[in-house]
Amino acid sequence: MPKQILVVGSSNTDMVVQSPHLPVPGETILGRNFMMNPGGKGANQAVAAAKLGGEISFIAKIGKDIFGHAALDNFKQYNINVEGVIIDQQYPSGVALIMVDEEGENCISVALGANEQVSEQDILAQEDLFDRCDYLLTQLETPLSSVQKAIEMAAIKGKKVVLNPAPAQQLPDALYPKIDIITPNETEAALLTGLKVNDIEGIQAAAKALKEKGVATVIITIGSKGAYVLSDDFAGLVPAPKVKAVDTTAAGDTFNGALVVALAEGHTLVEAVQFANRAAAFSVTKLGAQASAPARSDLDGLG
Repeated sequence: MPKQILVVGSSNTDMVVQSPHLPVPGETILGRNFMMNPGGKGANQAVAAAKLGGEISFIAKIGKDIFGHAALDNFKQYNINVEGVIIDQQYPSGVALIMVDEEGENCISVALGANEQVSEQDILAQEDLFDRCDYLLTQLETPLSSVQKAIEMAAIKGKKVVLNPAPAQQLPDALYPKIDIITPNETEAALLTGLKVNDIEGIQAAAKALKEKGVATVIITIGSKGAYVLSDDFAGLVPAPKVKAVDTTAAGDTFNGALVVALAEGHTLVEAVQFANRAAAFSVTKLGAQASAPARSDLDGLG
């Protein structure tokens, strides 16, 4: 039986414009298509994991507006346990403005809204969800103090902690030993370590530096090249399938959701990274964040 996964994080509504290229400051571009999609790193990871068959509970904060109600309905559609989703009576739901160019590259600006109001008390109030989970998956789009509290609660209870340190910011040194798996991309790894991460030697050095801070396993995602893994039992690049990218917006979130699902099912670390690479590769061939995450039937096993 798959183990229970608890996701703590953000929920946004993504407003996406497709354009020929990304604008420079002061430039106006006539875009082609507009889409409004459910998003937010926490919600994206929760939905990606749920679509792949994970047993998911979600802790987040949304506004009492149309965006918040739509988000709640969306979570329920994917059978996500929403007892930890709080409706804030004062602050609006989070919104992300996203531009995507013809190569699938994007730029994003986020108004955090209710996401910024997730407090340590909100986390403590959901202790029952921590007791029932086996894995915690979290990110950094909610206040660092609440993320720390979630990681500390999970660690104390003996749960496996997976941190996707995005958007990138410095973390307290005392937090690293409580993290079982950290999953930065190259930019985030550079910020966390202060090292140049622009080639395989830099990636290896950054992974080693993060492991020396106390993290058991480091997975640095490298876009279309796959992911570099450093653990006690394995060190090396796990390549990703080659695909034509249409929209990379949710690749990282899909990777993290898929990774935890595979681990919760009892697959090895390398198998889980291979599965996550396949899921992320599938997601970049589709438009949107949660809409692009694959169902289990879209992937051919864990090979």
